Amino acid sequence: ETQGSISVSNVTASNIGVAGVYNNPYPSGSGTFAFDVGSGNSGWATTPVLTTFPSPGQGGSCNSTNLALCATMTASGYTQDYVPSNANDGNADTYWESTDNAFPQWLQASFGSAQKVGSVTLDLPPLSDWQTRTQTIEVLGSTDGTNWTTLVPAAGYTFNPATGNTVTITLPTSTVQYLQLYFTANTGWPAGQISECEIFS
Repeated sequence: ETQGSISVSNVTASNIGVAGVYNNPYPSGSGTFAFDVGSGNSGWATTPVLTTFPSPGQGGSCNSTNLALCATMTASGYTQDYVPSNANDGNADTYWESTDNAFPQWLQASFGSAQKVGSVTLDLPPLSDWQTRTQTIEVLGSTDGTNWTTLVPAAGYTFNPATGNTVTITLPTSTVQYLQLYFTANTGWPAGQISECEIFS
């Protein structure tokens, strides 16, 4: 909430609960804080820029069986304030929505260290105004964030409000540092949409 700038190099962050930075001018219109991001940084980013202060509860406990609660969520893009961190904030009423009308899109969890994964449960908001939709999703895993292996090939997953708007995908037991959901279609809206991404060993 101030003007100014900083140069940042060789800063490593882990167990980040909310992706991005809170950077909101105060007073309004006075100018945001500037980051000169150098080399050697890992585990954090200056995007997305949050303009409302995130709840201290976001990110959950890293002792949780749900690995996503202590992961950093990033994405290929998002619409309005439907940011990636909505997908692991523990609140099924908030959601990530990718850039509209621009498939393919992806949502990615970074654990900060290698973790064994065995299943993913995906939710949409449990609201009556969300109609049934089928999203085509491929699940990918990586140990370095660069080289990816298909854990589950692309398939259609139907989210139905009548059954809780939830889908579980069983994974082959794998050890990864990054887990990516790769979206290529959605019959209900021209974007990828997830309110909670729960990842279990």
